[in-house]
Amino acid sequence: MGTSDRTCSAGLNPSTLPLGGSQPRLRARDSQQTRDSWLIRSYLLNINGTWVSIRYGKTKRHTKKYSFRQPDLKKLRNLTSYVLDPLGFKARFGKLFPLLTTQVDEGLMGTLVHFYDPLYHCFSFPDFQLLPTLEEYAYLVGIPILDQVPFSGLESIPTSQEIADLLHIDESLVKAHMTTKGGIQGLPSEFLIAQATVYGKAMSEDAFEAIFVLLIYGLVLFPNIDKFVDVNAIRIFSVLNLVPTLLGDTYVSLHLRNAKGGGVVVCCLPLLYKWFISHLPQTLAFKENKGCLRWSMRLVSLTNDDISWYNRAYDGVQIIGSCGEFSNVPLLGTCGGISCNPILARRQLGFPLKDKPNNILLEGVFFQEGKDPQGLKSRMVRAWRKIHKKGRNELAPKNCISLEPYTAWVRKRASEYLMPYDYPRPTPLVVAGPSTLPNQGV
Repeated sequence: MGTSDRTCSAGLNPSTLPLGGSQPRLRARDSQQTRDSWLIRSYLLNINGTWVSIRYGKTKRHTKKYSFRQPDLKKLRNLTSYVLDPLGFKARFGKLFPLLTTQVDEGLMGTLVHFYDPLYHCFSFPDFQLLPTLEEYAYLVGIPILDQVPFSGLESIPTSQEIADLLHIDESLVKAHMTTKGGIQGLPSEFLIAQATVYGKAMSEDAFEAIFVLLIYGLVLFPNIDKFVDVNAIRIFSVLNLVPTLLGDTYVSLHLRNAKGGGVVVCCLPLLYKWFISHLPQTLAFKENKGCLRWSMRLVSLTNDDISWYNRAYDGVQIIGSCGEFSNVPLLGTCGGISCNPILARRQLGFPLKDKPNNILLEGVFFQEGKDPQGLKSRMVRAWRKIHKKGRNELAPKNCISLEPYTAWVRKRASEYLMPYDYPRPTPLVVAGPSTLPNQGV
């Protein structure tokens, strides 16, 4: 039987095809075929011995192409064998080990970025909003948020002697290996890995840990340049108030890539991944994905009732709601600054969302490093000198719910903001089965 695969896409419905004479045979092929940019039905139709592929449904929407900078961490993972006291290391430096071994689902993260909402600086889905918060990042990385100004980029560049003292190595070695890549000074990771290995074998704990942690900062937390630990990572390591900069880098890169229409998102991908999967449904039905749906369809089908909203680890947490003159939280990353809207994330921290937030509390500001005509950086630095926190007394008893006025506003925003994926009317998940998402210990 001769075969020809011709595609018809002009809204053709098989039920309207002529059935006289040599009656066509209809065979469904992927009766609900889903792709990241298509929601279509596809059929094979046999007409007079020739198979014809017929597609009908909604037209293709434009999807942007995003990727993430993911360095090779094999050599860095090998260094963990030299850590003499893992529990002590965790107490001193936080939960850095899991970031080295997290298996990130790139398809999930590439899809997530398409839901970034540039107006409200969050991820807007058809039935709910999610956004990473300072408190969640602090919990996931195991490092507290300090009541001090975080990294701003205005700090002086450390001298070779200061870096040598920080890493417990000779100044001559630092001078010999200090180089410039991408217009910024730093040290090659190969040099630092070699030094860490020497001190690890010698069981020189302080020197090994200092170099090892700096490598994690430069290659995992702030992966600016491949195989290179830049001076910003060194400065952040010495500043200590890590979490605001981590979250700032995430938002700035997401916002910038969205504005550019795609490209490489540069941030701590394992941490963003851990945050997102902590909120995905815990039902086995969702994890099993019996229909083999792509992530785009799986995410747009979720309702606010499906989301895992709240971790009891935040029971006693005071939420940073605003800083200084800003009605929300200004975040400074290594490549710019942006506002974060914690009022939209109250349900994630156990508090109710009752109504549409006041527009003043959602004020959107953003600047890219080197392009700051409004002087936002200096204003953000000043703002972090006056941090405003709220807890149970100010935000009402914890009940982790959202009321109809708020959810109606979210759905209205979703309908106004043209998402790259078509979506059905969400229905809650009810069936159960085994996990396909790796257990990341969240």
